[in-house]
Formats: sequence, C-alpha cells, structure tokens
Amino acid sequence: MAKAAFSKKKNLFTSKLDLNLRKKLVKCYFWSMALYGAEAWTIRAVDQKHLESFEMWCWRRMQKISWTDYVRNVEVLFRVSEQRNILHEIRKKANWIGHILHSNSLLKEVIEGKIEGQIEVTRSRGRCKKMLDDLGGRRGYFHLKEKALDRIKWRNCFGRDCGPIVLIDYR
Repeated sequence: MAKAAFSKKKNLFTSKLDLNLRKKLVKCYFWSMALYGAEAWTIRAVDQKHLESFEMWCWRRMQKISWTDYVRNVEVLFRVSEQRNILHEIRKKANWIGHILHSNSLLKEVIEGKIEGQIEVTRSRGRCKKMLDDLGGRRGYFHLKEKALDRIKWRNCFGRDCGPIVLIDYR
C-alpha cells in the first residue's frame, strides 16, 4: 500500500525540492503507512529483509536511481545522508507502547477500551487489544501488560539491550 501511494506521488518526491524536505515527507507519509501497527508485529528475519528493502526502495526512487544502475546501497544511503533506521523506528514504537502500558494514563485507558464513547462502524471494538496481542511471544495483551508493569521484565523482552529486532524465525 505504501509503495502504491509513493508511486502516485512520484512527481513530488523525485522533483527538485530540497532533499531534507523530501526525506521528511517520505518518513512522514510512507513510513507511517508502511509501519502502521508495527508495535504489534512479530518480525521474522524475512520481514526484516522486506522492511529494509522497502526503505532502500524509497531512497532509490527519491534519487531516481534504477536497479539497473548497479549503485550499492551504501552509496544510496550516502547520497541521501541517511542510515538504515526503519527497524529502529519499529523498536521505538515497541518501547513507546511499553511506556504507555507502564503508566496510568488516559491513553492506556483508551487502548484498553475502558473509555466509553461512540465507535465508528468501520472500526471493530477490540482492535487495539488484538493489535497488541502479537507482542511478547504471542501470549496476549494481559501478559504484555503484566510485563510492562515490571520494568526489568519489559526491558528483558523489548529493551535496548535485546540485540536485533528479529524475535522469531518461523520455518
């Protein structure tokens, strides 16, 4: 879906706008579309490669570099003065959800569905909880919430010292 949206706005992102502005637009519009709900994903090694290739695809299209030009990824990243950081964004989202679940806030109440209100027809009632069920070894939202309340357990599961983002490799 994000690639299709990029293709529709190709003229804008390959134009002579300032490079920093184009990078911000790509991260704002297309990465947000591609990473929707990423805090709930279980990322396998294959998914990690797909996300990294999507990131490089965006930078190559923005610079009008064809795959037949044989330009290395390092060179593309140098031209746009970026590093590979789409997986870092996913890590930040997972840390954010842990921070929210650890605190007693209105946002936590909204995520848990405890706030009453009118719900649109297009949105199912328990979507947020179902979206979060994939975190924490697929043990469910309440297990995830329990880990978030104990900061040491949360950091062991999703913290900065976990190593790579790859959680499970299904084969």
